[in-house]
Amino acid sequence: MRLGLAARIGDDLRRELRVRRHSRLPPGSLAPSWSNTRRIISDPLGLLLEHERRFGPVFTIRLLHEPIVWAIGAEANHQILVGEFDAFQWREGRFADLWPLLGDGLLNTDGPYHRDFRMLLLPAFQRDHIASVAETMVDQAVAAAESLRDGQVIELYRWVRELALRIALRALLGIDADARREHELASAFEASLAIHGEPVPLQMLAGPGTPRARAIAAQRTLDRAVRDEIDRRRRSGDPGGGVLGLLLTATDGDGRPLGTRCVRDHAITLLFAGHDTTTTTFTFLTHELGRNPRARDAVEHELDSVLGTRRAAADELDGRALPVLERSLKETLRRYPAAWVGPRRTTRDVTLAGVRVPAQIGVHYSSWATHHLPQLYPDPFRFEPDRFLPEREAALPRGAYVPFGGGSRMCLGKRFGEYELRALACTLYRRVRLEPLSTDEPRIATTPTLGPRGGLRFLVRAR
Repeated sequence: MRLGLAARIGDDLRRELRVRRHSRLPPGSLAPSWSNTRRIISDPLGLLLEHERRFGPVFTIRLLHEPIVWAIGAEANHQILVGEFDAFQWREGRFADLWPLLGDGLLNTDGPYHRDFRMLLLPAFQRDHIASVAETMVDQAVAAAESLRDGQVIELYRWVRELALRIALRALLGIDADARREHELASAFEASLAIHGEPVPLQMLAGPGTPRARAIAAQRTLDRAVRDEIDRRRRSGDPGGGVLGLLLTATDGDGRPLGTRCVRDHAITLLFAGHDTTTTTFTFLTHELGRNPRARDAVEHELDSVLGTRRAAADELDGRALPVLERSLKETLRRYPAAWVGPRRTTRDVTLAGVRVPAQIGVHYSSWATHHLPQLYPDPFRFEPDRFLPEREAALPRGAYVPFGGGSRMCLGKRFGEYELRALACTLYRRVRLEPLSTDEPRIATTPTLGPRGGLRFLVRAR
């Protein structure tokens, strides 16, 4: 259960006192610093890379009242995700703020519960099943592409969010919503997440008219919509398709149907995870191709050569048929991993990259920071898809490229998201060229996944 603000701060301070009675924290910025707290929101990558250069791969930054240990680099990533995974707990990490929205879905659980539900949902994310819903992805992408007009200006991030949500509702959850209900779900979902884009002090305020009050109202609307869908399917005796149907046919350890709350939590978590990754990655891919004409021309040439004027088939969306597009997607995920941070809390003392980290302390790894270390990726801020030529990718050390996490917490929807991204790229880039109205480095928001602050605007040109 989420603690109130005062109780949460008190709990954090007491935990730190217990830790520091017998252990030392890794070096870093240990004193309270409002500047660092602001920068972890406004310029997290810059802050983390500066600390990595000064203190090495494992360091501490105090954010507001709490010291957070950051572990950056291939070795530390692999230890947290694979080698020493049992030394870390996800549920008590800083993403606890997502509990009111996501509940006890896969993102916010650990241990046997997480393992059992991951195994339950695994069939919905295997290659054969994802290939079977690829046509739905392409159908939605075609309909969206046909709505674009030559000379039109669109804010791509918002445009793709709406498209990705439609795809997630139909292809992932199996909800074939009409326009009114789809709008209701989309509005409630976006409003539920909006609080994370507010300054931290405003997020903490309670009372009518505050961001928290608006988020709570939106979550209730979203809950009603999802619960109505669950109740409708149960009344009809038909569990329906998608992950939602899979959850409605599942039983607990005693052979009883899963509770409505349980089904709701997993459905909303998967909607959140799948929809945000696609939106972020496709927007930044389009931006980078727009300001790197040679890379864009190579992708367009490949699509024209392989597909011509026809739609992509499911077996052409598996990552092997279009290697130039695939390298561009991987390079986009390197530069802009949606899941930029992985918050954990240590369950025991552990040594990361040679640095001792005590039990019961917050530890974050950052794919985004690791992906911009020059010792792993020379000239890391340059968009270079050929970094992922087979021989160069194979030479990367374990843990160097982790846009979807790794180990037992590898993103379950990874394959779904990759198929969806390829479907969008194949469909849209063959029909239109999206020219960025600005080729400046995009401003980044972390709310809680990466996205372009203020969106990114593009001019639509027919091809």
